[in-house]
Amino acid sequence: MNSRTPARFPYIPPPELGGELRIPVAIVGAGPVGVACAIDLALHGVQAVVLDDNDTVSTGSRAICYAKRTLEILDRLGCAETITGRGVCWNVGKVFHRDRLAYQFDLLPEGGHKHPAFVNLQQYLLEEAMLARLQAVGGEVRWKNRVAGAAPDADGVTLSVETPDGTYRVRADWVIACDGARSPMRDYLGLDWQGQIFRDRFLIADVRMVGDYPTERWFWFDPPFHPNQSVLLHRQADDVWRIDFQLGWNADPDEERKPERVIPRIRAMLGDDRPFELEWVSVYTFQCRRLDRFVHGRVIFAGDAAHQVSPFGARGANSGIQDADNLCWKLARVVRGEAAPALLATYDVERVAAADENILNSTRSTDFITPKSTMSRVFRDAVLDLSVKHAFARRLVNSGRLSMPATYRESALDTPDTDAFVSVLVPGSPASDAPVRIDGHLGWLLDRVGGASAVLYFMAADRSADLERLLQHAGEIRVVVVVPAGGGALGGGGVAVVEDIDGLVARRYGAAPGTIYLLRPDQHIAARWRRWDAQAFERAVARSTGRQEVTAHAA
Repeated sequence: MNSRTPARFPYIPPPELGGELRIPVAIVGAGPVGVACAIDLALHGVQAVVLDDNDTVSTGSRAICYAKRTLEILDRLGCAETITGRGVCWNVGKVFHRDRLAYQFDLLPEGGHKHPAFVNLQQYLLEEAMLARLQAVGGEVRWKNRVAGAAPDADGVTLSVETPDGTYRVRADWVIACDGARSPMRDYLGLDWQGQIFRDRFLIADVRMVGDYPTERWFWFDPPFHPNQSVLLHRQADDVWRIDFQLGWNADPDEERKPERVIPRIRAMLGDDRPFELEWVSVYTFQCRRLDRFVHGRVIFAGDAAHQVSPFGARGANSGIQDADNLCWKLARVVRGEAAPALLATYDVERVAAADENILNSTRSTDFITPKSTMSRVFRDAVLDLSVKHAFARRLVNSGRLSMPATYRESALDTPDTDAFVSVLVPGSPASDAPVRIDGHLGWLLDRVGGASAVLYFMAADRSADLERLLQHAGEIRVVVVVPAGGGALGGGGVAVVEDIDGLVARRYGAAPGTIYLLRPDQHIAARWRRWDAQAFERAVARSTGRQEVTAHAA
């Protein structure tokens, strides 16, 4: 097992040994969430240092499924192309009950998307790609630098750091704790988190084999090769396949990890004739819990340090990277003095609500996968039987509701609609991508939007004056003008023009000529109007960027 040699990174003795490093932001933990924060802050021009007690990437595949919205975020950070090219793209899932297919689903049935519904990639390969990107943008990771204590005060945080050569202090204006589910930073601040542990155990077996299974997510309830339990099969990069076996609460984790216990289970599933090698084995329990608050003075928690969910549904790493996406543009504005620290309260409100949504969905998945009573089991099996022929039953099947991006419906940063829109998008939704033509070349809308506040203006031939007024008020906000296919180009004024070649931009945004969308730097919709209104625009910009005093919820 563990035939792959993980990447290792050099330990460099800190020049501050015995002294103190002063830094605007310190990030504790060099996993995907911590590195995403470091990349994002670097792109916003904020100096940060990442401290990690190890010198390598994660052991084992761990998180493997990265959702479309996460890929859009990683695209903005500059590393999605590497991850998508290295990983396994998929859109289709199948659910089996005993020995027959119950139903299948397509998570991205409509075309016109840059990214697939999901990419499967071992976490260690994701981390290597993200760390390479962090190095390219000038970020710093200090390996073998263990944070041994934290002393926050009104103006910052002093971290005690231990290295192989001695100790030093880091004095940071802000600290982002991305140090995982067993977070020492929580302990240093005396914080507890609430939730529950579900009474069941699952075995992860990463198997290297040349499989003829399609690149799909396959989930079995009560299969003949593992009766009365569930099994999940997923393909990863390099001919590695993830298999999850439900074991039951009374299973002995130490015994179940032994090859002589694991291999017979896999042979029962794959057959005796298929050769395979074990790559990694782990046993885990379902756990759902979170901190009451994610912002504690100058210490901000993100990822598994802030919240934890069961792995079915791929909500852990995806929600953590979305934490970084939400947090870093706000923290950058605070560090640069462009917004008051009160702006960070919106990270707390928005991402706590997102964590609650993930925990709710994860709990429901767990209850369906592991029924807690005889009647619950009877109900579940009846639903699975009905789903073979009846669409209504398929909506009740829950093999892990897969990760979806949060919509910040009551955010203090968003302006409620005053005009009518027919669209699944609402203020607080992540913006939708669509194919466009830019200067004669095919491209994507979100690539043009980027990672700063932006305006989408859907060009109206009889309202060119509105565009002129918008440009006068936009200031440093990026203006993207959407024109119909063949609509031509506009010159000057910092205008970026995209042609809506298939009409998908207008359809997805419910836009008519003259429609205006204001987007936050994390590409969530802040406000929208059917026609230009200077006062409404100015208020919405102030509100969405924290220049206006923010409260917990939108008025």
